[in-house]
Amino acid sequence: MPASKRDQLLATAEQLFYEHGFHATGIDRIVAAAGVVRMTLYNHFASKEALVAAVLQARHARFIASLEAATAKAPPGSATEALVDAHGRWLELHSQHGCIMAKAMGEFAEHNAELHALAAAAKADLLAHIEAAVARDGLGHEDGLARRLFVVLEGSNTTVALLGPQTALPDTRRVIDALLAVARSHHP
Repeated sequence: MPASKRDQLLATAEQLFYEHGFHATGIDRIVAAAGVVRMTLYNHFASKEALVAAVLQARHARFIASLEAATAKAPPGSATEALVDAHGRWLELHSQHGCIMAKAMGEFAEHNAELHALAAAAKADLLAHIEAAVARDGLGHEDGLARRLFVVLEGSNTTVALLGPQTALPDTRRVIDALLAVARSHHP
């Protein structure tokens, strides 16, 4: 089944925004790459900002769905590791050049408070999912563990772009495993 024009615009805009930046990617470039006319874009999105918001929301929904699917299938005591592995797969498949939410936060910090807040909320949502996985594994009592895991995963977003997934992801996992081992040793 062919993608709808809206879905086609979202996919094209996401790719262009990710590769070239939000401000550097104009509407003309998006409609040309999507093979639609400008009016088609405006029939689906009231403005470029509305398109950016839709792209960020759709991408975040796919990312969170991948984490939730992984943690739902995880055996008891392994939700955190499943989330970390799913995060790594996402980076490997979709984010080898850094995090689109971090890019959006950087580009919109001074230009659009709503888009900046939308990207920041996605980061807060990731932290909440880490907290839930840690709690599910019985490690929720370890003060600050979820936040430290979040810091490591956020660092892996940049590290993957600099060192490549073959180096960054195993290193990320080693740091995560060390944090989890310490947490588990304090509360067996």
